[in-house]
Amino acid sequence: MISADNLASYQDAFAASPINRLMQNAVTESPITKVAMDRSIAVGIDKTVSHRLDDWKVTNQKKSGRCWLFSGLNSLRYAAAKQLNVQDFEFSQNWMLFWDKLEKSNYFLESMIDLADADADDRTVHHLLSDPIGDGGQWNMFVALVKKYGVVPKSAMPETESSSCTASLNEALQTLLRQGAHDLRALIAAEGGKAAADPQKVDAAKQDILSNIYRVLAIHLGTPPTDFEWEWQDKDKNFTRAGRMTPLEFAEKYITVELDDYVCVVNDPRPTSEYGKTYTVDRLGNVVGGTPVTYLNAPIDVLKTAVKETIVDGDPVWFGCDTNKQSSRDLGIWDAHLYDYEGAYSLDLTLDKANRLIYGDSLMTHAMVFVGVDVDDDGNARRFRVENSWGEDIADKGFFTMNSTWFDEYVFEIAIHKDRLPADLRAVVDAHEEPSCCPPGIPWEPWPKLKH
Repeated sequence: MISADNLASYQDAFAASPINRLMQNAVTESPITKVAMDRSIAVGIDKTVSHRLDDWKVTNQKKSGRCWLFSGLNSLRYAAAKQLNVQDFEFSQNWMLFWDKLEKSNYFLESMIDLADADADDRTVHHLLSDPIGDGGQWNMFVALVKKYGVVPKSAMPETESSSCTASLNEALQTLLRQGAHDLRALIAAEGGKAAADPQKVDAAKQDILSNIYRVLAIHLGTPPTDFEWEWQDKDKNFTRAGRMTPLEFAEKYITVELDDYVCVVNDPRPTSEYGKTYTVDRLGNVVGGTPVTYLNAPIDVLKTAVKETIVDGDPVWFGCDTNKQSSRDLGIWDAHLYDYEGAYSLDLTLDKANRLIYGDSLMTHAMVFVGVDVDDDGNARRFRVENSWGEDIADKGFFTMNSTWFDEYVFEIAIHKDRLPADLRAVVDAHEEPSCCPPGIPWEPWPKLKH
């Protein structure tokens, strides 16, 4: 217990330090981020880079957790815009959101059927019920959607109020899915359990739920087109009418990379996570039977080198990180030492990257795209230019600058072509061994669905 003597000692220790009193005066009147910011770092970051890809405007996910979808599409639009010879081109993020929500609903209901014999307060069941239809996702989930549904230009399925602000849509879908979980579990229980239940009867009940889900999605997001008229004017004022195309035909024509050749590489330095091994997370996904969420664990230098080489060769890179740490949204800069919290609080903060993961002080929160890198004379990547999806009103018209120190500490995941990997890691990918499976939620919390 905290005794009166303890409280007196705390107070005396605080009052004894002039620095404590000075910081109290400062922080009670100004945000700690302004007081603790290291000005030498804030003004010393050069935002120019030796290799830069972007000449387009950033996108804006607004009040939604679609960062992984935005960044996935943004990583592909560079090549598409180049092929079309246009300045600013966007694939429809609303299109991807619609199918992600429908597929996640089916994925969730299939899990509820599979776990029907478990109690409702079972750890896994409870974890799934806590967030049956969130906005978040991962690279492999993005790939699964593109392969199944294709892509469309933004003009074919533009944003709606609910795609830009998903709270009300998610609330409706959560209620429908939790009700659906109850009904399916009750049906299976009445049939004598999962083994005795009629699969066709259960599937028919699931399809009824999915029909209701589709109705709600269409009301909020619009009806996704089966085909569309595609025409455009390029930067040279040339007009092209390509005729009617399906989303899969559009994807085949304008997605120029082979997505199956890309691998998700993570940096997880925890002692329990061996480098050179692949991992997956139980019940993390969206498309049933689609590309599974798989991670290859590697040292941070492998990730940094792969990003540098890919950008130098002219391609952007999708990645996941923790933007809650050592970052300034307004200035658009990330540096591992941007805020001197140790000096501000007179504390020693000693957790390294591994222990921040173990003790829940850091995890992946956001996905973006690397579009530039500054390479010094020795070939080292000093800083990176990042395309965010938070609109043009912050940072450098929405583009951020990341110092190499921040990359080391707070970048966790990249999606990279397997040919960018060292030979030993490429061999792991090509071996297609079954990845180690981790339970959903804790203790694999560093790799949640990205949704910042």
